[in-house]
Amino acid sequence: MRKKPELLIPASSLEVLKVAVTYGADAVYIGGDMYGLRAKAKNFSMEDMKEGIAFAHTHEKKVYVTANITAHNQDLEGVAAYFEELKKIKPDAIIISDPGVFDIAKEICPEIDVHISTQANNVNYRTYRFWHRMGATRVVTARELTIKEIGEIRENIPDKLEIETFVHGAMCISYSGRCLLSNYFTGRDANLGACTHPCRWKYYITEENRPGEYMPIEENERGTYIFNSKDLCMIDHIPDIINAGIDSLKIEGRMKTALYVAAVARTYRQAIDDYFKNPAIYETNLPIYKEEISKCTYRQFTTGFFYGPTTHETQIYDNNTYVKEYSYLGIINGQDKDGHFELEQRNKFAVGEEIEVMKPDGRNIVAKVVHIFDEDGNEMESCPHPKQKIFVDLGCKLERFDLLRRKE
Repeated sequence: MRKKPELLIPASSLEVLKVAVTYGADAVYIGGDMYGLRAKAKNFSMEDMKEGIAFAHTHEKKVYVTANITAHNQDLEGVAAYFEELKKIKPDAIIISDPGVFDIAKEICPEIDVHISTQANNVNYRTYRFWHRMGATRVVTARELTIKEIGEIRENIPDKLEIETFVHGAMCISYSGRCLLSNYFTGRDANLGACTHPCRWKYYITEENRPGEYMPIEENERGTYIFNSKDLCMIDHIPDIINAGIDSLKIEGRMKTALYVAAVARTYRQAIDDYFKNPAIYETNLPIYKEEISKCTYRQFTTGFFYGPTTHETQIYDNNTYVKEYSYLGIINGQDKDGHFELEQRNKFAVGEEIEVMKPDGRNIVAKVVHIFDEDGNEMESCPHPKQKIFVDLGCKLERFDLLRRKE
């Protein structure tokens, strides 16, 4: 059997980074305020990045920082200054797609590993060999590759050059994420981190001589979402991924909530570990993995390109909404002198409601809300204010990083 692959989890903030590490990530990838492809994510200040890297390293985990924009001339000076800052805080790697940005990284912080982003369109083993000669330690596969092609790449590149592959999360309808729709419609460049996701919009067609008459592209009264891909999910294909020789299993979602990150990280962690204990355990637990993954928000699932070209079944035609079975209520931050547990409210809940406590070790505990208190100790029937600091009694012992969710 091949070596156990790294589980690489996204984080949109310092809190989510800590959740990712606690719930099973081997490594976390994050973005700073600039030069990554998720400008709308909360992203990390340099101070938060420094704290996040320290937290991860304390837990013997790694942190990779994205700098994967397609840089224009006016970006280069800022990129250089940014890398000077990264040099001081020492992330484990920088994720880059642009050769010019790669060159700057090698000049300024050659001691930091460079990973080549999926945006660089890496689809053959000669490309991998090229980046290895340039000094890259890892290359992320293009999402358009099959399992068979990835296996062929593994057989034709140096053993020490790592392969990273997306195995879960949102899919882009454009080749290796190179999309101009956002730029065309809104002036916001997807390749500079400002995508407005026009692929998720509703579209109609009009006939030249009938302006103002909008006709669905499919015969459906709700219109059609012709570019709207299902989400990737490979939880029940872990053996194929392992056998292809992939070194890092990457989860998409640098704009996702702590609930999403915790649920996906915990589930893939369990699936990978179970498979390496005994493939029979993995097979037996497949229904459990699928049930847990379905508790995240998602847009139906697909295996993407892993088993050949996509078909009409890979797209969603009737809506652009997520399936949402659970709501994120908050994450336990500590305990006060009275034994009540502190959290920052993320969705309203009330005394008497039945909720679920997610624990990093894989357990889910059903509990009833006995009491809710505000910061001054006043009892409340519910907590209607977003991000309000509250204290709860659920009739059971809670721990730091326990996550509260409610079935909808």
